[in-house]
Amino acid sequence: ALVTDSDLPYPEGVAAAEVLRVGVGTREGAQEGKAGVLAVVAGSLASAGFAAIAATKIFTGEIDAYFRAGNAATGIGVGLSFALLGAGHLIGLAVGLAMFTGLAIAWGLFTPLLTALHPVAGDAATVATDVWRHQVRFIGAGTIGISAIWTLAKLAAPVWKGLEAAIAATRHRRLAGSAQLPITERDIPINIVAIVSALSVIPLAVLFLWFLHGGSLGSIAVALTIAAIVYTVIAGFLVAAVCGYMAGLIGSSNSPVSGLAILTVIGASLILLAIAQSQNPSVRPALIAFALFVTAVVLCVATIANDNLQDLKTGQLVQATPWRQQFALVIGVIFGALVIPPILDLLNAAYGFAGAPHPNTSPAAQPLPAPQATLISALARGVIGGQAPWGLIGIGAAVGIVVIAVDEILRRTSADRLKLPPLAVGLGIYLPPSTIFPVVIGALAGRVYNGWAARLRNADAARRLGVLLASGLIVGESLFGVLLAGIIVFSGKSSPLQIAADSFALPATILGGIAFAAGGLLLYRWAGRLSDTVGA
Repeated sequence: ALVTDSDLPYPEGVAAAEVLRVGVGTREGAQEGKAGVLAVVAGSLASAGFAAIAATKIFTGEIDAYFRAGNAATGIGVGLSFALLGAGHLIGLAVGLAMFTGLAIAWGLFTPLLTALHPVAGDAATVATDVWRHQVRFIGAGTIGISAIWTLAKLAAPVWKGLEAAIAATRHRRLAGSAQLPITERDIPINIVAIVSALSVIPLAVLFLWFLHGGSLGSIAVALTIAAIVYTVIAGFLVAAVCGYMAGLIGSSNSPVSGLAILTVIGASLILLAIAQSQNPSVRPALIAFALFVTAVVLCVATIANDNLQDLKTGQLVQATPWRQQFALVIGVIFGALVIPPILDLLNAAYGFAGAPHPNTSPAAQPLPAPQATLISALARGVIGGQAPWGLIGIGAAVGIVVIAVDEILRRTSADRLKLPPLAVGLGIYLPPSTIFPVVIGALAGRVYNGWAARLRNADAARRLGVLLASGLIVGESLFGVLLAGIIVFSGKSSPLQIAADSFALPATILGGIAFAAGGLLLYRWAGRLSDTVGA
């Protein structure tokens, strides 16, 4: 339903498909294939190079400005990220403008309003970011929540039809063989999916019981486990659908899993609190811990759904056989389960996490802050302790209802099908402006480039080369990010490549801004001219 029967842009899935097509085209000696390789490589080198210079602090990685108007404080930040610029090109103008709408609501309305209503001393940057982080983001979570419910309602019919198609495909395969099926219907048989899913509940139940065994909740461990299993299955299905939709809308790299975590931990906390039926303060820490543990399971579903949908969309675009991809994705989940926990344990042993006990208590120790986890943990404590920010979440839900209404009116009345995707607006409120703004710039740049490319001699080739350039921008910076993370781990320094002093911040901001704007303009112009080398 989300892959073959939707018009979602799937920026990273489309990028990967274009790269694969370029590889095949190059192998077959096609001119456009060679030009496409140049576009991908040039984009990759440019974005990786800019990120590398930013790591030296010669260029700044972000331009921000904060200010006060009386007691009100607000600001804006622009991340100088070619990867986010490329993602914006791929998601398109409608989603980009919807995210900008959310950004305007967060920083043009709620942040200055809340800071004015509750004046706090301090510089504008500290006050504004603190209010956004601890109050406005809950409004964004409420908007995401109501938008997710609306999205699920709209997806109900397509998902049901998808299940019916899967059952019909299984029946057809049994009678006539899979060779007679369309390639998009050659999935792992739905009965096998159901059996494996049901069997997966068994180790999950054992894990929940083991977590509760011997603690203050041991007497109701069975009831809590049953509730946790039911909640995990239902919430997991819903979260997978919403995350798959968001991955298709803005890409898996930008999908706000922590926003759904806020909603998930609220649901888990309320259900567990109802079953425990105890206001005994001594039981609350155990309830909080178990609510977070259940939420962690659902978040595994969310992150897997994010990545799988991008992969499956790539496969659909290049006509891969779905069941082969699905089998490989299952293997990927197994390897992830084997690799990720030891790495997290290593990070915990080396650094620790802020707010958790750790043997390394020296003044030089720098525990990892984990801000999203801290926020979710605080919310679990608030719900179970009766202090959750329901008012802010409710305001966000009201904003979401208004946005949904506007979106429906636009879709039904505008001749060119204008739209305002509610989830994208929620993301604009919830995600930091340094992430949103370059995506919006990329969406505008992509629209301008495509308009210019339409007037070139090889318009279609120019448009595809723009997509490949944007794909390269995503790839290059992403790969450099992985390399830089390794250098940080092995060096033990937070900025191992820094060569410019902190006093160079202002020149770095000017140089970075100029280089980012000029580099993007030159790359797009070069991609358009490159299309002249491709036969019409």
